[in-house]
Amino acid sequence: MRDHLSTRLSGKKRRWILSLIAACCTMHVTLCIGSPHAMAADYGKPFLALDSVPNEEKDTTVISEYDVINTINRKWVNAAFKNNDTLNVQHVALFPYNSLQQMVKGNIRGLYTQEPSGEPGTEQFMYIRGLSMPLLSKKDVSQVQPAVYLNGVPMIQDNTLVYDIQNSDQTRLGPATNLLSIVNLDNVEEVQVFKDAAAISLFGPRGANGVINIITKNATSGKRKISVNSYFGVNLFDPVYTTNAQYENRFRRPFYQQYATTADSLSFPSYLRDSSNQGYFGNANWSDLYFHNTTQHSINASISGGSERANFRFFGDKTQANGIADNTRLDKYTGSFIVNMSPIKWLMASAMINANRMDRVRNTSMQDRFLETAYIPDLSNPLSPDKDTYGQYRDAFRKGFDRNHVNSIQGTFSLVFAFKQLRYTTRLLYDYNENLRDVFYPSTLMDGANYASNYFGNNQRTGFENVIDYVWTPSSDHHFNFEAGQSFQADLQKYNYERAYKGISDRVKVNIVESDAGKGNYLSPLYFANQLVYRYIDAEKQRLLSFYGNVKYNYRDIYRVTLTLRNDASSLVAPSKRWLLTPSVSGEWNLKNQFITQMPTLSDWTLHASWGRVGRMYGDDRFAAGPQYKVDMGWSGNPNAYSYTGVAGLSRPYSYGWVGDDIGWSYTDILTIGTDVAFFHNRLRISADYYSKDDRNMLLPMPVVAESGYASAYMSGLHVNNRGIEAGVSGDVIRTAKFQWTPSVSGAWNVNTLKALPGGVQSFVTGDRRFEVGKAVDQFWVYENTGGYSKVADIPINPKNNEPLSFKGVAFKPGDPAWKDRNGDFIVDDKDKVMKGHSMPVYTGSFDNNFRYGNLNLSFSFYFAGGMNILNSKTAVRYDFVNHDGQSNLESVKDITYWQHPENMKTYPQYNPWSAVIPYRADQDLFLEDGSFIKLRTVSLGYDLAGTRWMKRLAPGISRCYVYATGNNLLTFTAYTGGDPELTYYNGYDNGYAIPIPKTYTIGLKLDL
Repeated sequence: MRDHLSTRLSGKKRRWILSLIAACCTMHVTLCIGSPHAMAADYGKPFLALDSVPNEEKDTTVISEYDVINTINRKWVNAAFKNNDTLNVQHVALFPYNSLQQMVKGNIRGLYTQEPSGEPGTEQFMYIRGLSMPLLSKKDVSQVQPAVYLNGVPMIQDNTLVYDIQNSDQTRLGPATNLLSIVNLDNVEEVQVFKDAAAISLFGPRGANGVINIITKNATSGKRKISVNSYFGVNLFDPVYTTNAQYENRFRRPFYQQYATTADSLSFPSYLRDSSNQGYFGNANWSDLYFHNTTQHSINASISGGSERANFRFFGDKTQANGIADNTRLDKYTGSFIVNMSPIKWLMASAMINANRMDRVRNTSMQDRFLETAYIPDLSNPLSPDKDTYGQYRDAFRKGFDRNHVNSIQGTFSLVFAFKQLRYTTRLLYDYNENLRDVFYPSTLMDGANYASNYFGNNQRTGFENVIDYVWTPSSDHHFNFEAGQSFQADLQKYNYERAYKGISDRVKVNIVESDAGKGNYLSPLYFANQLVYRYIDAEKQRLLSFYGNVKYNYRDIYRVTLTLRNDASSLVAPSKRWLLTPSVSGEWNLKNQFITQMPTLSDWTLHASWGRVGRMYGDDRFAAGPQYKVDMGWSGNPNAYSYTGVAGLSRPYSYGWVGDDIGWSYTDILTIGTDVAFFHNRLRISADYYSKDDRNMLLPMPVVAESGYASAYMSGLHVNNRGIEAGVSGDVIRTAKFQWTPSVSGAWNVNTLKALPGGVQSFVTGDRRFEVGKAVDQFWVYENTGGYSKVADIPINPKNNEPLSFKGVAFKPGDPAWKDRNGDFIVDDKDKVMKGHSMPVYTGSFDNNFRYGNLNLSFSFYFAGGMNILNSKTAVRYDFVNHDGQSNLESVKDITYWQHPENMKTYPQYNPWSAVIPYRADQDLFLEDGSFIKLRTVSLGYDLAGTRWMKRLAPGISRCYVYATGNNLLTFTAYTGGDPELTYYNGYDNGYAIPIPKTYTIGLKLDL
């Protein structure tokens, strides 16, 4: 192997010297600049949490707990302009959202949330300012998620290592619980979303896809404050139109009458033949067991208080969310504690612990079960739509178990030293979560062979940070803010997984092994056959070391400029290219203060711009290792087998792809230009931003010659551009002392373009997707359907050889679809497929109305997304029954929801399903539909009783007694015929297995004492 020792030594010295110079220069400017004066007025004064009461006799010589918030949690990012969108926490907290993704959906410009299932606790995804790379698998989805910070702690998410041993990435191994479900807005003071480079650069490479900064309510001094919040709600499901075998027979009869041969008729499925079989031809009342109107509830309480020198806050919560289908449920328990202590006036110590427990009762779908077992049994006869027969199937689950638990804890310990305008902060942080799943399926569910599996995975992140900031005001016109920082983060992600088949009895539900080390069968299974027990382990370590310096300059509140320089080193990058130096700059120009100070109708007008580069982190440590060996001795059903004929071994990663030497950083360049305008004493507010985001030098698994044995080779050079506009308008149409009406509308438009592929190639094909330079990366690759051929004369003939039009060598016949032959060679093949539509929305937004009359509040909000398409694969599979009946693949699984008929199902042409061209293949625009929608997402009505006379007499100590009622997900307007357009897979496919998102109605109380 090539020797890089001398290169690495010289490079290492060079990188350390550059880092040292950058850090020392910044520290020198910070510590040694001229005499300090009063703090700049715009430095940022944090406002109090909703449940805090200030101490009227506050000692101003003592460091305030709010200084801790400002410095540690980055409540105010040191940038030239307010470059973030803020969630209206007080309003959104009225609704029974169970995850951060649900909370921000439709409430933040330029942020799109994908909620592919209504099952509580399942994975959901967020995309800020578009799609930065092609989504080839679930691993790529994790690479485009924004970073989420909780009180300054970058929250670690589940690792993607398990996808290496899965046959499908539709559902990950383990509990697959959404780790961002731990957020409770009753414990949150502010949620900020940062999107431009000037702000992201202060968070580092983890924020390349944007940053969501969550700041919980802090410990406060003064009078003791107690808050209690609770709600109770009901979840309702929409009417379900069920079917049985008689309906399926009527659906198939026209195809058999027109196209079937005698042999085709003889192979008619057995479960559709006997009309006297009441299990299939009787009542289709399975929905009585599957769907239920359910309830959900939550109660939490907090207490805070203390003096200026020592104060605390404790928060506890219990929430239960029930799904409307398959008896799914999520139970959450939270305990959070924050304490601040100032033993001497120039020192503040702060500690935070946030602990959570989530228990998930997951679905019993056949598809998820087959994914877990990596085994698909005989599918000749599907589940029966009869309630009694389906009930027997559900009873079989009760003989086993499926336990899913997640424990997580986040914490910090910080020290803040303040000497006039100089402040030093040091902090230790950690984030740990563990995921457990124990499964046992009895033999009655597994063709006579029972199954057991155990999964334990954990993710842990520890970090150490140091920050020095200094404020210098040489005159009343000039204000400087200097900041220098260093951080180190260490991650460890690992899992242990074992699955076992064919135990001796359904009474033995765990894989017990021999515990006596003196026996020859030590650690061998006692009740499962050793050759049918499969073990998987994997782990990954990551390290991130960063140095940065930042300076902000303000001239008379007219010009503001910030400059940031940072140097980051990641263990995920090759050692010879481990360090990345990135700059960012931003500025704001206040035209109102400079030119139009005397115009009363114009309250504010500013222009701002920023540009910067942010490093992107890879999701796998193997890209830093170069050529390597891997456990890759398996087959399609067991890809990570570690032995061959009983002998353990390693091989080259042929099925995973070649990784070369010296793979450097990927990075993101972000340009933002915008303006903010306000009129009529800020009653009318307008904001708009244009951005261009270039993600460069990313990796892509490119095709290689078959003789190499590798499936692909990872190469750098992928470049994707996202550009768009974000805008918002809000106004106080009526603003009197008694009545206020504030409507607002916000929207975002985004398009992405593939600018370059590795190696300078112009197109790339993988699976059912094609990527072409100059086109979007989220487009479908489909045949264009122009109708069908009803007779021989309709089929085009090649004049050169008098041969009919063919599909990959198979001549078209009457009853076949007509697909456009775009290149005119009389052969329809992949060369004739077109890139069409988008799996991601082109535009998103919301329209809100808020009314207030005295203490009465009424609001409603519409949420919309458009420009995206959905490939209705569930309908394609239903029409393509010939190629899916009895097949042992996931697409052919007929779960109980198979016996459900959409209310507004689209009418499709009647082709010959037995044709060799596969007329109802999914990759054609026949099944590509418009997925745009508008939803009446929220309605709320509330009244604060604390302001009433009788409440003041009855309980004068109550500062808030807010009673309210809400409705959520109430109406949907869409042209999509397959149901809810939100229930799609990450690639835009609708397979029909998602649990619906319910309509939810709640009543609640928020009480402050």
